[in-house]
Amino acid sequence: MNALNIFLTENLNDLKSNGLYNKIDSLESSNGPIITINNKSLINLSSNNYLGFATNARLKKAAIDAVNTYGVGAGAVRTINGTLTVHDTLENTIAKFKGTEAAIAFQSGFNCNMGAISAVMDKNDAILSDELNHASIIDGCRLSGATVIRYKHSDMNDLREKAKLTKESNLYNKIMVITDGVFSMDGDIAKLDEIVKIAEDFDLITYVDDAHGSGVTGNGAGTCKRFGLSHKVDFQVGTLSKAIGVVGGYVAGSRDLIDWLKVRGRPFLFSTALTPGAAAACTESIELLMNNHSYVNRLWKNGNYLKKGLNSLGFNIGNSQTPITPCIIGDEAKTQLFSKRLFEEGVYAKSIVFPTVPKGTGRVRNMPTAAHSKEMLDNALVIYEKVGKELGII
Repeated sequence: MNALNIFLTENLNDLKSNGLYNKIDSLESSNGPIITINNKSLINLSSNNYLGFATNARLKKAAIDAVNTYGVGAGAVRTINGTLTVHDTLENTIAKFKGTEAAIAFQSGFNCNMGAISAVMDKNDAILSDELNHASIIDGCRLSGATVIRYKHSDMNDLREKAKLTKESNLYNKIMVITDGVFSMDGDIAKLDEIVKIAEDFDLITYVDDAHGSGVTGNGAGTCKRFGLSHKVDFQVGTLSKAIGVVGGYVAGSRDLIDWLKVRGRPFLFSTALTPGAAAACTESIELLMNNHSYVNRLWKNGNYLKKGLNSLGFNIGNSQTPITPCIIGDEAKTQLFSKRLFEEGVYAKSIVFPTVPKGTGRVRNMPTAAHSKEMLDNALVIYEKVGKELGII
């Protein structure tokens, strides 16, 4: 065996023996409230399709119409001749949605963080980053070359102290504070009002990744809107693949910021543009979201119902402030077994273990959507009770 084979065999075996290996399942259906895997029908509680828009008829028609008009691909990067009018419309709609002067669309939310952070921050700068920020933020910070200073999760005293020390050190040209708007594994919301106040006190650039907040909080407009701070956050970043239901990502902010990202955001510069169908479907989704709050209302109703049910059964659901509802098991192997038994009984709820969450905090992350019926959630709760008692979790 060569060095690569030895490395792969040893490390894959290590992951499997510690309950950290993730098997990827293939869906034979659309990613709706009920899915099919291996000809088995399952109540789906693992999707980020928060509003059910991935299968929405209006979005599908918008995508089909755009394909008929523009074709299946943009044909080039945006800066050559891959910018179609459908991209311009999407970016104008995002800016309106987020309450900013302008916006830029990327190919994914991950690309946003890789491109936007490194386009503004460099080795002469510092970034204050919440310790539970998403992996794409961590990688974007690393790519920038800036000094990264982690502050304790949502600990505003720690953030203030580190902001003060960093500012008074006079070692850095610019200092940025970065936080998720909604933390995807625990469902808690960033203390954005306090973060912005600290940023004002110490002249920090503010950066909010609202991947799990857009379409969910602030009547759907996101965490910045929830706090009434859209005008005070420099970078509003998000994905177009969760509540929006399609694919892609965006940065919304000032006109100058967006102009800069369009000439210095490397994923924007060196990767082919979003497909016309995706861009058109995203626009339709955002328009629908802005004009009809019933989807968001149903999402919260279902989220609160499932949360109440799991809590009453005795599961540890943490301190979620959103429809995201973890069942925290702890032990990784037991978490994997819990997920496996749920699958066998008819619920699809994937186990989440290290490195997605810290070791010893394995959980099943439940995500009811606006598309679930009360009957579906009731059936899921019956299965949770059965498996939870069987494994001694409740």
